[in-house]
Amino acid sequence: MSVAITQRNGVLSDAAFTRPGAGAELSCSILVVGGSTAAYSATLTALRLNLDVCLVQPQPVVGGQFTAQALPASDDGDLLRAKAGLYTVAGEEFAISRAQREFRERQRELQPVGHRKVDNPGGGWVSPLSTTPVVASTAMNEALIPYLRDRRLTLIPFAEPVRVILDESGDRPRVTGVVCRDTQTGHDFTVMAKVTLEATDLGDLLEVGEIPSRVGQEARHETGEALLPEVARPQCQQSITFDVVVEYTEPGQGVPIGKPEGFGQVAWINLQEFTHTFWTKTRPDQWQKWEFFSDFGIFRYRRLQRVKLLEKTVCPGDVAVLNWGTSSEPDRPFCCGNDYRSGCLVGVSREERQMHIQRARARAQAYVHYLQTHGVPNLKPRGDLTWTRDGIALEPYIREARRGIALTTIRHQDVAESHFPNQARGRCFEDSVGIGQYHYLDLHGNDAKGHVSPKGKDVLALPFSLPLGALVPIHTDGLVLSAKSIGTTHITNAAYRMHPMEWAIGEASGVLAVFAVWTGQEPRVLALEERHIRKIQGFMTRNGIPIFWFDDVSHNDPDFEAIQVMAAAGLVRSENPKSLSFRPYGHVSRAVVATALVNVLKLPKHSPSQPTFKDVARGQHWAYEAIETLYAHGMIAGVSTDRFAPDAPITRQQLSFLIKRAMPEVYDSAFLRTPIDRQNLQRRELSRVLYEVLKGRLGI
Repeated sequence: MSVAITQRNGVLSDAAFTRPGAGAELSCSILVVGGSTAAYSATLTALRLNLDVCLVQPQPVVGGQFTAQALPASDDGDLLRAKAGLYTVAGEEFAISRAQREFRERQRELQPVGHRKVDNPGGGWVSPLSTTPVVASTAMNEALIPYLRDRRLTLIPFAEPVRVILDESGDRPRVTGVVCRDTQTGHDFTVMAKVTLEATDLGDLLEVGEIPSRVGQEARHETGEALLPEVARPQCQQSITFDVVVEYTEPGQGVPIGKPEGFGQVAWINLQEFTHTFWTKTRPDQWQKWEFFSDFGIFRYRRLQRVKLLEKTVCPGDVAVLNWGTSSEPDRPFCCGNDYRSGCLVGVSREERQMHIQRARARAQAYVHYLQTHGVPNLKPRGDLTWTRDGIALEPYIREARRGIALTTIRHQDVAESHFPNQARGRCFEDSVGIGQYHYLDLHGNDAKGHVSPKGKDVLALPFSLPLGALVPIHTDGLVLSAKSIGTTHITNAAYRMHPMEWAIGEASGVLAVFAVWTGQEPRVLALEERHIRKIQGFMTRNGIPIFWFDDVSHNDPDFEAIQVMAAAGLVRSENPKSLSFRPYGHVSRAVVATALVNVLKLPKHSPSQPTFKDVARGQHWAYEAIETLYAHGMIAGVSTDRFAPDAPITRQQLSFLIKRAMPEVYDSAFLRTPIDRQNLQRRELSRVLYEVLKGRLGI
């Protein structure tokens, strides 16, 4: 029976929520614990795959960074911002999933400017897409309402995990449920599930479950990252920020936020770190000063709503979020606005955590009060957009969590440009289930001593991928890692924590959980066997989720699945590692086909001392071993008795002969959409055909 559920100002009606009584026990297929962005995208992904989900979160609004933390100005990498070119597609068609693009498009529809749908409704200069938290929440709620109505989604607000239920009867502990506490009533209830997702913003499920994890900055021996010291520094964590949403008003219409207790007296409210100006360097020896409401001032940095179409014009009525109101200024110490660096939230008692949260909130209030009393009086807090009385977010913006020790740990040497000279990508994990990109490792340190700060090419991050192994805890079954709790390090989390990537992490963890339920296999098994990995990758790409970086193949391309999976598997990638282009219509040489086919089939390698073909000499041609291997297995011949012509283009017909010899049982399916003629084979066709061979070998 369908339930009447609506929303108002981004908040779902009471009928949407379930509030279990004291001692109640619920059961579901998938339990998602946490209110993060990844918790939302994981939940939506699982629901769209027809499984029932229970989402337990600390607030009544879903969405994490976009909503409760009041930062709907997405931190997008340069590639996501890219416009379509002559040979490339738009960033939103290759850098994020189809579902994430739909969310972005819905935000644009919900917040027109001058009655027009525009690319960037807020017009903030640091983000190519910004809207208000209410708009982001409204778009997110719309996608969930059908599942709330048919009761496939059980949404429990105002709750946090307090104990993990483990079955320890087998070889490894297995999570079977979580005891949660209603933070308003104080009573406990239990949710039992086939699979549980750790999607809290601080990794709390790992802590209460005593599941092996790491906090803060690791030691070098723990991660193998050369930048780290020999001793771990768990107190070195990224700072938190209470975001504040404010409106630029007409003169005399500002509304004072009020002075917090301890203003100008306590250490965590340091007035010397507050500023209303922003400075940039126009040349190494020349500075440019920007006033608060100027084109590139702090207000427009993350402007969320504008009244005029002109992007650079700031007008009364515009709304912005103050997030890291910061500036490096000439002859003045670094200013960091409402960033709170005086403590940390992970690895401390709940009492200490709450103390730091209250101090961080007071600092945010103090920053706005400072602005209103130091030259920027025309500000009005917009609590109607943050669901609070004073425009300060419901929750602090979280940059770092307790991280699970996973099958795969993503390290600095997997993403930093310094480790991949003259390459377009960072490490391409063969079990990739997602991609992300942020131009540098954005570490906001706290006041603890000993922070490592990468510099030069060590701080620059290349486009990276998300290994399936990073979602699986190494010692615990029944649990999938998500949000900021995945197998990153303190350093690499700084790139993987951004909005688009956290959404992608949620999608991947949601799919992994669904496959675990469908197959009855543990996430660990699914992440370690190639057959399962390729099946998961195929399913994800079929549903418009990219897992490999190509800037010229859209997630709507008919060969997207084949191209993506074959590339992730390391079988058919870019012709040039310096380029993100796949060149789907490019021709393919005989040597490339020989190498790809040997690798797809995993044939035993053959490397004779004397070459079969005089134009493919041992030690002189990169495809020597592959060509000799195919020849030894009777699968390929030369263009004459002693010539192979390795660099000549191969035709569709010639490839068909190879497939018929190599794996005749997949011949028909392999050429279902590819003509068998004497036209030169295209790169997209090679991926399409060999993908069927791969599936045939794996039996999927």
